Amino acid sequence: MKKMMIAVFALVAIATATVKAQTVMVGGAPMYPTKDIVDNAVNSKDHTTLVAAVKAAGLVETLKSAGPFTVFAPTNEAFDKLPKETVPTLLKPENKSTLTKILTYHVVAGRISAAELMAKVKAGNGKAELKTVSGGTLTAMLDGSKLYLVDEKGGKSWITIPNVFQKNGVIHVVNTVLMPN
Repeated sequence: MKKMMIAVFALVAIATATVKAQTVMVGGAPMYPTKDIVDNAVNSKDHTTLVAAVKAAGLVETLKSAGPFTVFAPTNEAFDKLPKETVPTLLKPENKSTLTKILTYHVVAGRISAAELMAKVKAGNGKAELKTVSGGTLTAMLDGSKLYLVDEKGGKSWITIPNVFQKNGVIHVVNTVLMPN
C-alpha cells in the first residue's frame, strides 16, 4: 500500500511538472516556459499596452530577473476600459511613479498557480489575500470555478487565461486593470 501511495504521488508530481512545462498561446503567440515574462509578453498582440507600460515604468529588467513572480497581466481590452486619456497620461515620464505603482500592484512575489490560488481561497473560507509587490492587497475569490481578483477600490478582474508558466514565474491573464488605493 505504501509503495502504491508513493507511485501515485510520483505520477501527480510528473503530471504537475508536465502541465507547468506546456507552451500556452496568448494573444496569438506561443508563451514558452523556457523564456522569461518579458520575452514572452512582447510577442502577445493582446498585451502591447502592458508591454509599453512596463517599458515606460522601467520594469523590464525587474521582470526579466530570476523572480519568481506571479503577474496578473491585463489585456489591451482591459486597458481600454479605463477612461480615454488614462493610458497616454500614465505613459508620460512625469507619471512614472504612478504607473509603476499600478503595474507592481499586478505582481505578487513567488510562483502561484491557479490550483494553488484556488486552494488558498478555499482555505480562507472563500477569500485569499495576496500582498502585491507595490505593498497593496488583492483579494482572490471564486465564482463557481472561475477565479477573480478584487482590488482595493472594489474593482473585479477575471482570470481569463491561467497558468502561463515562464522560467521566472507565471502569468495569469486578466480582463480588467487592477487599481491600488
